[in-house]
Amino acid sequence: MKVINEKNLKDFEFWSGAKDRAQYLTEEEFDTIEQTLEECYPDGMTETEINDFFWFDFETVAEWIGTTEEEIFNRA
Repeated sequence: MKVINEKNLKDFEFWSGAKDRAQYLTEEEFDTIEQTLEECYPDGMTETEINDFFWFDFETVAEWIGTTEEEIFNRA
């Protein structure tokens, strides 16, 4: 069975390494990232795809919001 669930990216429950990265993002940054993901993936993404993207391709996420991974991690 396939279950589709729509939610705001800022409400997504990340896990593992993605959680460690996403915790430093602002609501405005999540909004920007969500808009970009919707453009790049018009059919949506699975929860695992979203989580893995934040975990393993966070450099791209940072670029979308006009910063670097290092700058984001320095917010801690």
